[in-house]
Amino acid sequence: MERVVITGMGVVSPLGNDVDTFWERLVKGESGISFIDTFDTTRHKSKIAGLVRDFDADAIFGKKEARRMDRFCQFALAAAKQAYEDAGLSRDNVDPARLGVYVGSGIGGIQTLVDQHSLLGNRGPERVSPLLVPMMIANMAAAQISMQYDAQGPTQAPVTACSIGNTAIGEAFRLIRLGAADVMIAGGTEAAVTDISLASFANATALSTRNEEPEQASRPFDSSRDGFVMAEGAGILVLEALSHAINRGATIYAEVIGYGASSDAYHMVATHPEGRGAILAMRAAIQEAGIQPEEVDVISAHATSTELGDRTETKAIKQVFGDAAYQIPVTANKSMLGHMLGASGGVEAIALIQSLREGIIPPTINMEKPDPFCDLDFVPNAARQAELTIGMSNSFGFGGHNAVIILKKFQ
Repeated sequence: MERVVITGMGVVSPLGNDVDTFWERLVKGESGISFIDTFDTTRHKSKIAGLVRDFDADAIFGKKEARRMDRFCQFALAAAKQAYEDAGLSRDNVDPARLGVYVGSGIGGIQTLVDQHSLLGNRGPERVSPLLVPMMIANMAAAQISMQYDAQGPTQAPVTACSIGNTAIGEAFRLIRLGAADVMIAGGTEAAVTDISLASFANATALSTRNEEPEQASRPFDSSRDGFVMAEGAGILVLEALSHAINRGATIYAEVIGYGASSDAYHMVATHPEGRGAILAMRAAIQEAGIQPEEVDVISAHATSTELGDRTETKAIKQVFGDAAYQIPVTANKSMLGHMLGASGGVEAIALIQSLREGIIPPTINMEKPDPFCDLDFVPNAARQAELTIGMSNSFGFGGHNAVIILKKFQ
């Protein structure tokens, strides 16, 4: 089977719209959470989010093209452009029939749907855009990327809620391993910080209402956490067969060595209380990687800052790693980013790659009084230098979807 490496990265996030800015701020422990100023939150219980700032779609795509894309699609194309150029890809060095795209979104173009529904009610069916459906549907980010780069290979939009990024990366990894593609553009995107989404999550009592202290609202594993913080953005990687990357002289950032997927088969939104699906996915990824659990040097946790989710993930890590669990640093990027939903896995994979390359683990910020049920080494409040070779990234989603990837420093 082919070895699979990562040769390109692109990010749009609350901490910056390029990899260097994102990584620098993440390591510093800066929060990207702020008050929502993109719509009126007067009647909302939660008034904070991780918003993408300084993103000018008109400047990137041109006004006409930008207006034909929902924000989730704009984020994906912007991040894919970074990753494609970072990888040094061109139509001259990759066979378009062997170039594919696996990029998904949990919610898709919800703002477009809301805007057009408003037009329908206020001005009648004649005013509804004929582009409503192609702008709204969740596969359009993958489709737009494929059209932009003439990617004629397998192109799909996995929809596994908040585990989409890892699902896309993992399935792309397997496709290349089996020899069905040479290069895959993979990851996730989301732009769901909208009036209606915020209201729904808040009414489900899922969101933090620490509105007076937005930077301190996302608090994975801390006993005073009160819910997650919505966020938006995109994280896109270029995965490539090692032989193909070497033949074209590409820079190699890391290697993908394992992927595990599972279902809790339990509940629409709640994780299984014993972490059943998370355990299965982590064990499957470790088995595919051909390593022992204790060989994992760092874990990027899903860690949304909810009591049940944080405790369940802690329990699952202990079940998989045994006594070694207490020796492995665990970090929670969402403490700074918020929960980027379908974009989380791709963005957190980029953070893990940077950790392996530079030997730095970003902190879990806002840990003031750790939950006694969460007693692992969560790298509290300050980044840490460490010798790192292998890292695991966890992503879990509504409906019980679980996806885990294992990355290795390239050697």
